[in-house]
Amino acid sequence: MACEGGPGLVRTVLVWWRESAARSGQFSTTKQFGQRLCDFARESMPDRRRRRYGDLDYDWEYRVNTTGATVGWRDRLLGAFLSTYQPTEPGLFYEMLSSLRIDYPAFTFLDLGSGKGRALLMAADYPFKKIVGVEVLPSLHQTALENIRHYKSPSRRCQFIVSVCGDARYFELPAEPTVLYLFNPLPEAALREVVERLENSLRFHPRPLWVLYHNPLHEDLVARADILEKVAGTHQYAVYRSRL
Repeated sequence: MACEGGPGLVRTVLVWWRESAARSGQFSTTKQFGQRLCDFARESMPDRRRRRYGDLDYDWEYRVNTTGATVGWRDRLLGAFLSTYQPTEPGLFYEMLSSLRIDYPAFTFLDLGSGKGRALLMAADYPFKKIVGVEVLPSLHQTALENIRHYKSPSRRCQFIVSVCGDARYFELPAEPTVLYLFNPLPEAALREVVERLENSLRFHPRPLWVLYHNPLHEDLVARADILEKVAGTHQYAVYRSRL
């Protein structure tokens, strides 16, 4: 599922505007639009960029490039209307994974909105059957491919890692036991589509499935899925599993 040039900037903003206006009205949407542009300009200042280099420890240790500091201006602007790229903090990721009680070799780890692939690399510390990431921005996807090629770790237990360039809304979910990782990867309307497709997939192919929702800004959409039940969580993440 190739994405070639990725989402267009103008089209992305127009889609965001239409969905936001339908939900919140023109006046509120205009204010949100201005706020997002102001936030983008503020985050583009040199001092803010230097702060983003604070996530480099993981990259230094494993000689990869997963930092948010090197994301180009166009992808950052797209992120203001899709989802801002931010790599997962390792300690929190391992805390989320530790909440699972599963037979790892039977499960696929799937990251929707996988960015530069840090979560994919960290998931390889567990003996998953395979690890798959889906990223809509071609530049982040290409960086993820480079990271996967160069990643070396003595704790690695899964050798099958792949990054797919495509739109998470249309990615066909694997009909097998799955751990689905979401780091708030989508705006509200798109996440609603993903949850609906997830419900349909589980009804058509009943199977064990876990959802790790990091930074759960739209958790209500997941909570409304009657085929899922919440089993753990903090203010930073929520863990759901299929009702089987």
